Amino acid sequence: MTRDSLTSNLKKRQLKNQDESHAEVIHDPKILANQLHQNQFQSEHKIKITKKGKREYDDEMFEDTPMLQAIYTYICYAVLNLFGWFRDFLRRSGIEKRKGAADNNPPDFVPLYQSYESFYTRNVYYRIRDCFNRPICSVPGAEIELIDRKTDDFNWSFYFTGKKVKALNLGSYNYLGFAENDGPCSKAAIQSIHDYNVASCSPRQELGTLKCHLELENLLADFLGVEASVTFGMGFATNALNIPTLVGKGCLILSDELNHASLVLGSRLSGATIKVFKHNDTKDLENKLKKAIIEGHPVTRRPWKKILIVVEGVYSMEGSIVRLPEIIAIKKKYKAYLYLDEAHSIGAVGPHGRGVVDYWGCDPKDVDILMGTFTKSFGSAGGYIAGSKKLVDFLKLNSHASCYASSMSPPVTWQIIKTLEIIMGKDSSNDGIRRIHQLADNTKYFREKLVKMGFIVYGNQASPVVPVMLYMPSKIAGFNRLMLEKGIAVVTVGFPATGLTGGRVRFCLSAAHTREMLDKALEAIDECGYMTGVRTSQINKPKTLKQVREEEARLTRDIKMEMNMEKKI
Repeated sequence: MTRDSLTSNLKKRQLKNQDESHAEVIHDPKILANQLHQNQFQSEHKIKITKKGKREYDDEMFEDTPMLQAIYTYICYAVLNLFGWFRDFLRRSGIEKRKGAADNNPPDFVPLYQSYESFYTRNVYYRIRDCFNRPICSVPGAEIELIDRKTDDFNWSFYFTGKKVKALNLGSYNYLGFAENDGPCSKAAIQSIHDYNVASCSPRQELGTLKCHLELENLLADFLGVEASVTFGMGFATNALNIPTLVGKGCLILSDELNHASLVLGSRLSGATIKVFKHNDTKDLENKLKKAIIEGHPVTRRPWKKILIVVEGVYSMEGSIVRLPEIIAIKKKYKAYLYLDEAHSIGAVGPHGRGVVDYWGCDPKDVDILMGTFTKSFGSAGGYIAGSKKLVDFLKLNSHASCYASSMSPPVTWQIIKTLEIIMGKDSSNDGIRRIHQLADNTKYFREKLVKMGFIVYGNQASPVVPVMLYMPSKIAGFNRLMLEKGIAVVTVGFPATGLTGGRVRFCLSAAHTREMLDKALEAIDECGYMTGVRTSQINKPKTLKQVREEEARLTRDIKMEMNMEKKI
């Protein structure tokens, strides 16, 4: 599916970039080669995508699942199910020893759970359990230390060997590289323990509001360009407990089908009617919103008390970026409210690190509820909601997260304050903007190389979350294990976190990654991709990393020769 209509903000940005590029004369052949190669790559990419893949805007792509890969994946799950049923029969017959949990209640009791509920866990997940939940013993920086563990019973239990495994970290949401155990942020967090102690042990409405909380909320509101903000000690609870405060029975929630579990839970707890629209599909959103307004409440047929559109900034499983300008236009047209979750976009996206609002050049006041977390770009914990002062005051008085949950720990708070000061440049340095630009450069470089090598890469070119499709559960486990053998720690994801044919590896880039680290990772991905057969793109012909580099070098030499010829003439 293609889409040629872009927002006016995007057009202005493109015209501005074109004017700047015409004004600047570049004489370095390497820079010219890189730019020419990039333009050639993008133009070829656009033509091919419209024929065989799904295209969202000019910088976002979702390639169709190859038919052969889909067939293989369904066959793989069918075989696993057949063997699972057979092994369950052996367990019930007493031939195979049962190793999992069992309901030991008397026969006349209602069972706590049905045996089939854990069918997938017993027969699929445990076979590849060694790829998940690996314990770590260091900060999740550019490199990470894992505690080595072994199993003698096919992943039903593990034991530690006492060794540590050092690996390049491509699995943590350490977007700006602030997950450090040294530096100004860590020092401020340690000092806060002496000044405020470890925790207030009280909710915000009682004795839990400290001076550092107020300082953080004022600084955050200034950073986001809104009137006020309120912080909470847990990011998940920020969504789960505040959405029910804002909407209830008689209200309508329009939710993206790929929204995070915290948004889904908060929507369900609210008691509001929920309608789900296709991922990032503004046409489907508008059609369902229009229909809901016309029909009214399904029982009473009365108008809705409130209509809330709930979306994310960057979708962490797809790597896509919300089409914010179009959604803002729809929300204004139909007088709805907009709830924007910027957990993965705040700090990581936009020229100033202010998230997708900054990325699209929108007015933050056009978003009614700005939500975000401090667990990704800020290297800390907790979440926030920002917007008008009236909204923030209402949440402070009525939200369960404010009434009953303990307030944010002072060391956590000061970690965020110092990180914000660095990003905003209030520390009299350019370290914050350097990290933002470094992350953007790493994202562009890494994504471009993977696409050229023939991998199916999802998402927006500006997204630091880079999903590469693996499809089959056997490849999910094999790729993960092979990468760790080469010293690269990655996160692989499969059913039920995704659809049956949605198995993938999710690379998370960081400003702390150097070019040498990315090259090492690409070399490992190149080799592991060949061994597992996951270079399945129908748009870009599969190539090795060596071939990609040779093409780039050849293009650089051609440009140098042309420039030399022009000088001689």
